[in-house]
Formats: sequence, C-alpha cells, structure tokens
Amino acid sequence: MADAPEPAIRHRLYEDVLAMLKATLMVALGVTIYAKTMLLTGGTAGLALLLSYLSHQEFGVVFFVVNLPFYVLAWMRMGWGFTLRTFIAVGLVTVFSRLTGQWISIEHINPFYASIIAGILSGTGLLMLFRHRTGLGGLNILALYIQERTGLRAGYFQLGVDLAILAGAVFVLDVRQMALSVLSAVVLNMVLAINHRSDRYRGVS
Repeated sequence: MADAPEPAIRHRLYEDVLAMLKATLMVALGVTIYAKTMLLTGGTAGLALLLSYLSHQEFGVVFFVVNLPFYVLAWMRMGWGFTLRTFIAVGLVTVFSRLTGQWISIEHINPFYASIIAGILSGTGLLMLFRHRTGLGGLNILALYIQERTGLRAGYFQLGVDLAILAGAVFVLDVRQMALSVLSAVVLNMVLAINHRSDRYRGVS
C-alpha cells in the first residue's frame, strides 16, 4: 500500500513578505543588467523591456502597465490571494528596477556573463515567488495556472513562449544580442523547470 502524501506546510506571513522582498530585488537587478547590455528576457518583463527600448520610457512604468490586463485572469483562475500578492510583487519590481539604477553603477559587464547571471537572478527570483504562490503578472500567471491544472512544468511552458517573444525582437536587436537573449531565456527557464516541482516542495501560501 502506497504511503499517503505528506501534508503541505503553510508559510507564515513573515516568510511570504521576506521571500517577496528578496525575489523582487533579485529580479530588479536582473532587469538592470538586461537594460545595461541591451538584452531581452521573455514574458511580460521581456515585452516591457522591448517596449522601453522602442519608446525610451522607463522599464518600471511600462512593466506595470503591460501587466494590468492579466490581473483579471489571475483573479478568475488563481484567486484573490494570488492576485494581490502578484500585484504587490509587480509594484515592487517597478519601484526596485528604478532604484537599482541609483543604488549601483555598472561601468562594464561582459555581455556573455550578463546573459548568464541575469537569467540566474531573474529565474531564482521567480522561483522564490512561485514557491510562495506569487507571480510577476502576464505569462507567469498563465504558466502557473497550466502547471497546477495539467502538470506541465511552468519553466517549459514559459521557455516556449519566451523564445517566441524573442523571435519578435529580430528587428530591434542585432544577431549577438539575440543569441545572448535566447541563452539567457534558456538559463532562466531551466532554473524554473529543474527546481519548481510540486513533488519536491510542500510549502503553500
């Protein structure tokens, strides 16, 4: 007879708060590195970066606006708790992405290293948010919903969509930037695909 699954462990409020702060700071730093090297990531963050390059508007403002339509999906499919946490996380990334540029100054960074470390930072930040039942809007919401309903890992789903978004940037980025952006998207989503598994993590928020 198979053993009964171990019960989920509920996160405490301070654990959710600390995870959100750490995660959004990591994502904001990743975005700062992307912007410094004119690289792209996927999801709504990648779309917001692309629009900010084209419009010369601040990433944070564009990112916040792009995510607004997806809150309806979050509320309908994932519940008010998830929607509220996601709204707060998007707001924090909006604020932190602006402040990070004031807190640090990057005079030089190797583009290859930038693509790797930005992918790791952003992927780890998203992983922390996912484990506390929080997203960063847009495709994160859809990816989490699909994983919960079908078992398809969020990282694999996002990788496919991210590559499609990057393909749409061929008229904005040069060949090297495109290649490094694809590499970074792979790194980011492999962090999620390898580590974000419901059978390995029992914490819930």
